[in-house]
Amino acid sequence: MERAALLPVALLLCLALAGSADARRMKAGGFYELKNRRGDFSIKVTNQGAALVSAIVPDGQGNLADIVLGYDTVAEYASGSASFGATVGRVANRIANAQFVLDGKTYHLIRNDGNNTLHGGPRNFGKVLWTVKEHVRNGDSPYITFYYHSFDGEQGFPGDLNVYVTYQLSRPYDLSIRMNATATSKATPVNLANHVYWNLAGHGSGDVLKHKVQVRASHYTPVDRSMIPTGQIVPVSGTKYDFRAPTPVGTHKEAFLGGGGGYDINYAVDGRQNDMRKVARVQEPKSGRAFELWANQPGVQFYTAGGLVNEKGKDGKVYRQYGALCLETQAYPDAVNHPEFPSSIVRPGGQVYKHDMVFRFSNHNQASYYDA
Repeated sequence: MERAALLPVALLLCLALAGSADARRMKAGGFYELKNRRGDFSIKVTNQGAALVSAIVPDGQGNLADIVLGYDTVAEYASGSASFGATVGRVANRIANAQFVLDGKTYHLIRNDGNNTLHGGPRNFGKVLWTVKEHVRNGDSPYITFYYHSFDGEQGFPGDLNVYVTYQLSRPYDLSIRMNATATSKATPVNLANHVYWNLAGHGSGDVLKHKVQVRASHYTPVDRSMIPTGQIVPVSGTKYDFRAPTPVGTHKEAFLGGGGGYDINYAVDGRQNDMRKVARVQEPKSGRAFELWANQPGVQFYTAGGLVNEKGKDGKVYRQYGALCLETQAYPDAVNHPEFPSSIVRPGGQVYKHDMVFRFSNHNQASYYDA
C-alpha cells in the first residue's frame, strides 16, 4: 500500500520538474525559426529583444542568402550596441533632453545619447528578455508571438504596459510584424519600432550604396545638431532627401562626404495615418532581390548605418559603415515634446497601440512571388 501511494507522488514530482524545465526554457534566451512550405523562405528570431535574427530569401536565380545583419549568439544580442533586428521602445528614436511633460507632470528619463534618450534608454525593449507565448513553426502561416510586461517607472516611463510582438510568414514570401501595446495604469508615450538592418545582396557583402530606394513621402522632419526634430515638416523636393522615385542610396554624395554620415532621417509618410499603405521599396540590382514595405505608422526612419564600425557579426562577417540600411516605421521622433506632431500617447481604459508592417519580397525573375 505504501509503494502504491508513493507512485502518484513520484509521478506528480516528475511532471512538476518537467513543467519547471519548460518554464525555464520559455524564460531563457533562444532562437526560433519560421519557414514557408516551399522551404526557400525562412526567418529566425530571438526572444532576447524580440529581435529578427535572419531572413533567408532567394535571388533571381533561386540562390538563397541571409539578408539581415545580426549576431551568432543570444548573449551578443543582449550586449551588442547595434540593436540588430531588435524591437526598440518603450519609445523608439530620440526624446529631447531625456524628459517630457504629460498631464501636467514632468518625467525624467535615462540619458544614453548625449543629453537625449534614444530608443527608450540603455535597457530598452531590445535589451530585455521576452516571453514566448505561441510558436507555430510550419504550415501556411507560421508565426511566433513574444510578450513583455514593462513596469511603471521602467527607464523613467510612467505606467504599466503590456506589449506583444508577432512575427508571421504569410503568403509565400511575406513577412508580417505586428506590435500591440496596452497601458493598464497610467497614460504613457509608446513608439515601438523594428530595428532590422537589411542588405539584399547578403549580410556582410559590402555597402548598400547601389541599392535602389523609393520612399513614399513628400515631406520629412528636419533635425538639429543633436538629431532632435525642429518641429517643422518640410518638402523633400530639391533636397538630398528626395527618394520619391527609385534612387540609388549613394546618389547624393554630399550625404556621405566630409563626415556626412549618410542618412538618418524621419519621413512623413504620404497617406492617412493608421491606414496600411505602401511606405517604401528597396531593390538590389545584382541579385534582383527586392521588398516593398507596407505599414500603418505616420513616419519612417531611413538609416544607412553610418554608425557601423567594424562590428563583428554572424558567420565571421565584419560589418562596416553603410553595410546595411534600415527603414523603421514609427511615430515622429520626440513626438511627446511636439504637440504639432501626431500623438504617441496611449491611455488606459481600452485604447490599444497597434503597429503593423509587412515586408513583401520579390526578385527579377518574378513580377510578384504571389503569382508563383
